[in-house]
Amino acid sequence: MTDADVTVLVVDDDFMVASIHVKFVERTQGFRVVGVAATAAAALEEIDRLEPDLVLLDVHLPDRTGIDVLRTLRGGGNDVGVVMVTAARESDTVRAAAANGAAHYLVKPFAYDDLRVRLEAFRASRQALATEHAAGQEDIDAVFAPVATGRQLALPKGLSPETADSVRAALADHDELSAGECSEVVGISRVSARRYLEHFVETGELEVRLKYGGAGRPERRYRVR
Repeated sequence: MTDADVTVLVVDDDFMVASIHVKFVERTQGFRVVGVAATAAAALEEIDRLEPDLVLLDVHLPDRTGIDVLRTLRGGGNDVGVVMVTAARESDTVRAAAANGAAHYLVKPFAYDDLRVRLEAFRASRQALATEHAAGQEDIDAVFAPVATGRQLALPKGLSPETADSVRAALADHDELSAGECSEVVGISRVSARRYLEHFVETGELEVRLKYGGAGRPERRYRVR
């Protein structure tokens, strides 16, 4: 493999969302958008025609789901890289994406850096096995390790990736939240919300502000850094 740009096909039925994703990809050094598709049928045609290195694939498409597209690709022996980029958070959808070889799963809406780190992780894993020689342990780790983001994406025992993504999405939709407010938005207990929020503070993904008022302990309020 050379140092040529990683080519990307963006698949989303919302024109405005697709244009944002195109801008995010083009903003990332070493990546180039080669096409955009708005339906599952068009996505499969463009993948055959353009042979991209990576597909940013939405789940909710007008004709078939993105999971159907992914299964069709893998069933036909196409191992193109796929990053699911979607608002779908159902656990069965996440499991299906993982089972069919999606490289990453990113919940909308998200910030540029959330996509960038996954793009760079995909490129690193791709480059790690570009050699014709036997892969070393470091190369293998680059393929199987979590996204290298500066934050620790490996979750402590008892925390699930699906709920973690829901907590991230809740924070992305609000300037800041308390544990109680987060629990209401996500639909989990206050104690659980606090565990996720404090984990993200420890990994540097969130910052915390103390709100003082009245008697008792100050309220901890969380926001994206």
